[in-house]
Amino acid sequence: MNRDDKPFEYEYDLGDLGRNGTEITLEADAEDRARIAAWAEVPAVESFGAKVHLRKHSANRFALDADLVADVVQDCVVTLEPVKSRIERHVHRELHVAHHTRLKPNEVIPLGAGAGDDEVPEEIVSLEYDVAGPLLEEFTLALDPYPRAPGVEFAAPAALGEAEPARENPFAVLKGLKNRP
Repeated sequence: MNRDDKPFEYEYDLGDLGRNGTEITLEADAEDRARIAAWAEVPAVESFGAKVHLRKHSANRFALDADLVADVVQDCVVTLEPVKSRIERHVHRELHVAHHTRLKPNEVIPLGAGAGDDEVPEEIVSLEYDVAGPLLEEFTLALDPYPRAPGVEFAAPAALGEAEPARENPFAVLKGLKNRP
């Protein structure tokens, strides 16, 4: 599956938010979990859900806080046995609606003091926001890149030089010819 295809979406109109915000409970059904598993390239996602709290700071600034919980099955990198794990992550995003402005050629835009930091608000182009997007992003970041079954350790194969007798270096032969009387 193409990584750009979203396996799970939940659109919310941030323009509907009041000052108190709102709380949303997301729970992926079996079909959604199968698509998430194929998208994340894991054998199975047994559960995927989150409690999401959205707040409005101003007309174009919002905050998303979520507690993601997912149960995932991955293949052990040593034995290929299924390895189950639980992912629990807190997700926080500051959102800023960026209005499209036309820039003149060679115009320089000054960056704020926090430019390049993770604390810079995420710029969005519309009040229609996919709440599931940051959850999927954090889910994939939380996956163990080298899952191992309990008690399994990786044993490196014997080095090439140990299994075969040492061969004579061809340059040593040439050096020997040069030093002949």
